[in-house]
Amino acid sequence: MSSSSHIQRYTELALAKQPFVAVTLVDAHGSTPQDAGSKMIVTPSGLDHGTVGGGRVEAKAIDEALQLMRDAGRTKFVDWSLKADVGMTCGGRVRLYFESVNVNVWPIVVFGAGHVTQALAKLLSELPCALTCIDPRADWLSRLPESVVTVCTEAPAEEVAGLPDGAYVLCMTKGHRSDFPVLQAIFEQGWAFPFLGVIGSNAKAAVLRRELQDVGIDADRLQFHCPVGLPIGSNHPAEIAVSIAAQLLKERDASRQPVEG
Repeated sequence: MSSSSHIQRYTELALAKQPFVAVTLVDAHGSTPQDAGSKMIVTPSGLDHGTVGGGRVEAKAIDEALQLMRDAGRTKFVDWSLKADVGMTCGGRVRLYFESVNVNVWPIVVFGAGHVTQALAKLLSELPCALTCIDPRADWLSRLPESVVTVCTEAPAEEVAGLPDGAYVLCMTKGHRSDFPVLQAIFEQGWAFPFLGVIGSNAKAAVLRRELQDVGIDADRLQFHCPVGLPIGSNHPAEIAVSIAAQLLKERDASRQPVEG
């Protein structure tokens, strides 16, 4: 693996706000499977790029990286004896450096850049989150705060495949007809986002669920919040935005609570 390919992949993931851990073999003594300077990248799905030796060393390093992400840690050094700590027959030692990127970032993706999204984006821009907005209307996207990552596309549903793991997703497009393909893509691709909200009424929710079942999606998989937002305020876009932001915070904080066993 070349250093340039590692940098390229690191940059791609960082710009996409995908959580990952970069692992570097900073020191190696004795018989080791890789030389110092070897690098790999681990995402929540496992090894993404590169290697620090393969076999047991790499498996243990991947586990360490995944645990760092679960713990929302930032950096970590480990110093392992390959025999005592890793269970290998060779007697070398390795020192590894783990750096997490985007692990503490709260990803929120909004389909639709209309009036409610405009108000919501202003609220969320003050919070520690990474907001992405997807819409075919460049003029509406241009009105959003500079901190928002914007995607202008005539086919928003095609962006579903590249959404970050753990994203909180909102469907707030121009209407039911443009919400439907986004929801269809989410459920057909098997995504299980921690939060999926759709702007609209209970009647709209019933229609969407029926139509999604008509295209073959099981009813028990159709878990989404519609109407999205807490039951507060009026139908003014700014007040709807406040209710949605409040629900997002409520759901985020609930997910961080320890589970009692």
